[in-house]
Amino acid sequence: MTDTPLMHGFPPAAAGQVTLANWRTAPFNAWSFQHVREIVPTADIANDPDRVWALPEAPLDLSGLRIDDRLDFRGFLAETNTDALVILHRGKIIAETYANGMTRATPHIFMSVSKSMLGMLAGILAGKGMLDLDWPVTRLVPEVAGTAYTGATLRQLLDMRAGSLFDEDYLATSGPIVTYRKATNWNPLEPGEKASDLRSFYVNLRDGDGPHGGRFHYVSPNTDLLGWAIERAAGERYADLMSRLLWRPLGAERSAHITVDRLGAPRCAGGFCATARDLARVGQLLVEGGKHDGAEIVPEAWIEDVTRNGDRAAWDQGDFVPYYKGLPIHYRSKWYVLNGTAPMLFCLGINGQNLFVDRRNRIVIAKFSSQAMPMDEPRIGLAMRAVEKIRAFLTAR
Repeated sequence: MTDTPLMHGFPPAAAGQVTLANWRTAPFNAWSFQHVREIVPTADIANDPDRVWALPEAPLDLSGLRIDDRLDFRGFLAETNTDALVILHRGKIIAETYANGMTRATPHIFMSVSKSMLGMLAGILAGKGMLDLDWPVTRLVPEVAGTAYTGATLRQLLDMRAGSLFDEDYLATSGPIVTYRKATNWNPLEPGEKASDLRSFYVNLRDGDGPHGGRFHYVSPNTDLLGWAIERAAGERYADLMSRLLWRPLGAERSAHITVDRLGAPRCAGGFCATARDLARVGQLLVEGGKHDGAEIVPEAWIEDVTRNGDRAAWDQGDFVPYYKGLPIHYRSKWYVLNGTAPMLFCLGINGQNLFVDRRNRIVIAKFSSQAMPMDEPRIGLAMRAVEKIRAFLTAR
């Protein structure tokens, strides 16, 4: 930790410099998560400034809302290192707050909420007949034949049920996950180390850890491989596809961007960056059945499939049960679903990134954070309890 102001001065003091080596660690992430493109190369995901989706405001005072015996609403925001929070109810902004210098115009990294953006794009392409989710990934990316992905379908990659051996240990200092980060431009190379790239990385993943179509096994490279397959199927760069098929028609207020490797391959698993309001618009699009301005953007059948068709048994045998103990959850097409009378679709990114969507009660909660730990079980649980309190408060109105 450092008490030195981050990135202040010309040049900044050494203790306050945010670099490729420290940008994902606290306290440096409080600055870097809002300045990603100053650290890692990015590709632009253009919006359409002439078609911005207006979000009317109807502020509600949530300061008196108790999250538990210890924390009120403001205490929850502080406890979870919240950089931005936007809450929509019935299409209106009822609460909006920013910290750490962030504003409504500031982009913030999504981390693995990026995966859910890819899931939506895959749904759009499948709805247009450009992508068959039953295809083996090697049909589009023959370069991974002979790796752990041989025989895996696009659907199995989407649902994190490909049987590839990969330990998603965010605190590891060596091994495949560090090789992966270096290949994606997220970690610096060691002195004399040869530069790699994301698409070449897959030759390292040769071993399986179970059958394809088995348990939920969270492997970030699955998503980047899907991004590669999508580019092949569409014959278009991922960032341009995302702009044309989702970001522009959505009515995003500002352009987004996504980190890329040294050869331009996008980090679909975690590199998406945009404003909190635009992330909330993504949630509102789902509330509206995938339509905006009378036009279908995301097929409603895809939204219903996400909501209803995940495999609960695969989830219960999978990696993330300890973070959501006792909750009836499934995972489908890069989205989590909390089942119940009013199912809640949600996204999760390390260090506290979230999008929560209650379609029945027309509630959207977009949250960015700069938590110190990548996967923090107490804070994940606190966020889920807070969301339930907010949902109950708004549905009672």
